[in-house]
Amino acid sequence: MVLATTLALVAASCDRGADAPRTAVGDDAITVGSFDFPESEVIAEIYAGALEAEGFRVNRERAIGTREVVLPALQLGLIEVVPEYAGSALTFLGGTANADPEVTNALLASTVADRGLTALEPAAAENRNGMVVTAETASDLELRTISDLAPWAGSMVFGGPPECPERDLCLPGLKKIYGLHFESFLPLDTGGPLSADAIQRGTVDVGMLFTTDGTLAGDDLVLLRDDRHLQPAESVTPIVRADTLERFGGGVRSALDAVSEELTTDDLRAMNAAVSAGAAPRAIATTWLENHGLGTPG
Repeated sequence: MVLATTLALVAASCDRGADAPRTAVGDDAITVGSFDFPESEVIAEIYAGALEAEGFRVNRERAIGTREVVLPALQLGLIEVVPEYAGSALTFLGGTANADPEVTNALLASTVADRGLTALEPAAAENRNGMVVTAETASDLELRTISDLAPWAGSMVFGGPPECPERDLCLPGLKKIYGLHFESFLPLDTGGPLSADAIQRGTVDVGMLFTTDGTLAGDDLVLLRDDRHLQPAESVTPIVRADTLERFGGGVRSALDAVSEELTTDDLRAMNAAVSAGAAPRAIATTWLENHGLGTPG
């Protein structure tokens, strides 16, 4: 599936010569790409809209695929900008992310520079793995941090993605870093609706969700603070081709940085909730840009 997606993207970028794929680098537009999940599409629309509001012509390559497709497409010049998640991008490129956003983003910037890419200013917005309980459970057991689970974990059911028992950032990490041993594990989806529903219904006592999940925008669930820093930093960070910045000038950097200065995790939660309610990513992005004084896209 990944190969098919890559070939489709390359084919769509080909000119007359079979041996000369036409990249996005030589035209008069900036091509912004996104991963194949709704949050990424919304974020990409925000950054794209900010560029349009500053007078740049923008092409969009929506829902391209996974990181295995998107980052090679960026390096090949099939796209020119992609809003990334710092820790995951750094790990994919062979680096080691940690919980400190500044350190992780500095390492990411150094790593991508060797590939002709530039990591711009990170946003405060992050999408990490998060441990979540109901508000009732948090109140009854006085839970605020993951460490607070220690007296109770032995009688609790933990819910998470099927691969959780083998992943360092899931059950093995909770055991090693926090000393938590849960009574049982229930395999669910990867931070999706099954997990959120299982937590809300009490099918599991603790569940793993992404920290930008739309259900966390309400008052029914509580995200426990990762007080021992198990999860790496995942700041939303635009990665741009260096030659794109050179070709279009400093206005590209300033437009993208202006978004990063404003974008928060709470914003992403609210926007993900809006997507779940049926709103279109582009409409959500336009509203966000207008609310933050970053102009109305053309």
